[in-house]
Amino acid sequence: MRLRILAALAAISVAALSGCGETGGSGGGGTSALRIMAPAAPGGGWDQTSRTAEQALKSADPARKVEVYNVPGAGGTIGLAQLAGEKGNGNLLMTMGLVMVGAIEQNKSKVTLAETTPIAKLTEEYEIIVVPAESPLKQLSDLVAAWKADPAKVSVAGGSAGGTDHIVAGLMAKAAGVDPKQVNYIAHSGGGEALNALLGNKVTLGISGVGEFAEHVKSGKLRALGVTSGERLPDLDAPTVKEGGLDVELANWRGFVAPGGLSDADKQALTGLVTKMHDSQAWKDAVAKNGWIDSFMTGQQFADYLKSEETRVKGIIAEMGLVS
Repeated sequence: MRLRILAALAAISVAALSGCGETGGSGGGGTSALRIMAPAAPGGGWDQTSRTAEQALKSADPARKVEVYNVPGAGGTIGLAQLAGEKGNGNLLMTMGLVMVGAIEQNKSKVTLAETTPIAKLTEEYEIIVVPAESPLKQLSDLVAAWKADPAKVSVAGGSAGGTDHIVAGLMAKAAGVDPKQVNYIAHSGGGEALNALLGNKVTLGISGVGEFAEHVKSGKLRALGVTSGERLPDLDAPTVKEGGLDVELANWRGFVAPGGLSDADKQALTGLVTKMHDSQAWKDAVAKNGWIDSFMTGQQFADYLKSEETRVKGIIAEMGLVS
């Protein structure tokens, strides 16, 4: 009888130890499961970044379980609110970026980035302006003429209201002498939805990160009118927006934040894990393949950057009349 009790206790101990390694505890636990929230529908930049990070993390740390899940809506602010409810959770990251900074203002979100723990800025990416292959708009001057004739008839597909795509549309309209408030902007929760609208000829043009539309430009399904970089991008047949006569240059950026209230140990562990991911060959290869720009920063540098971006973006969208 005593031997059976000891055997049962030993089995329970082994199961308990196994469970601890898989699901709970500190972000620094060697085999702790890590969840990455993409606060948008599948197919967009945050989803793409999250799933790329998932594969790079698994390559950098094969023993760790990594899971990506989507929480779409309101420019990421629904996901942001959920993240705020995970206070102290050291096994959770949320992909975010410039889009979310604008969406917080646009949606008057009660939850802000002040309730998160900044972990790392990862990448920057220029925006691309595209039209369906059959579109009569052959170059940016055609778009400007259409805008001036009747802005309401020019429908622009992009990501969340107040996000990077919306800001680019407003800045381009302003540079063209068109009131940014008159831009007929149609917000989508993810890049996949905007792409479907374009390929289905349901909108006039689309604006998104280069990585989301580049393959369809190269295949001939979409035509690029311009990119928001200072110079032409390699491996992409597209003029800059400046070449097209509009003085607009803007790069989107993406990074990771974690829930607020993290212990110093969990914050350091997550930062170390993301740094290890960033240094992996798998991540470097993905950055090159997707045409992203490596702009890695962590710690206080990233926290300060976030605050400066909040101030900058708030000024831009206020000037465009996107917020009251």
